[in-house]
Amino acid sequence: MSNVAMMDHLEAQLTPLGAEMVGALGVEAQVAYGELTLVAPRERIVEVMTALRDTFGFQQLIDVCGADYPDREERFEVVYHLLSLTRNARLRVKVAADEVQPVPSVVGVYPAADWFEREAFDMYGMLFSGHPDLRRLLTDYGFEGHPLRKDFPMTGYVEVRYDEELKRVVYEPVKLTQEFRNFDFLSPWEGAEYPAPVLPGDEKAKG
Repeated sequence: MSNVAMMDHLEAQLTPLGAEMVGALGVEAQVAYGELTLVAPRERIVEVMTALRDTFGFQQLIDVCGADYPDREERFEVVYHLLSLTRNARLRVKVAADEVQPVPSVVGVYPAADWFEREAFDMYGMLFSGHPDLRRLLTDYGFEGHPLRKDFPMTGYVEVRYDEELKRVVYEPVKLTQEFRNFDFLSPWEGAEYPAPVLPGDEKAKG
């Protein structure tokens, strides 16, 4: 089966499931690239995720990540990726969020969301109400800002490293090891003219 035929087969299977979820959960649904995507209201995310686990058989939370759209009024999207072993299907759930209003935590439904939500809080500044331990996860103590926001400056901050000579952690200005460059991705060999190679026996073909 070709990739296109496989995608069509998956979409044919997932479209009725999406329609069923729209009726049962009151969410928006669409099928794209062989996966089903739901857009859920922020205040109902715990209810929706519980129904997806208990009613629709999506047993595993694979990932929680974020997306930043600075031009939108609600600039963030919290994106949950679920897996159903019984249906052999994947599901994406999106929730709109901003910098002020928290998104209800789904740790009570999927305990695996604990560290994922902390990472989203650390990298984007997304807030999750009801999270048992919402602290920074990847950045250093006292770090200001959120590195994955699209308006986060690339210079002007400090970085930390362990110094073997001083035997301690040192703070230094951020160093970019390579200057910003624009690549044209053109091969240096394109457009060059080279003589045709002469192979043994070519002289016989000409004669």
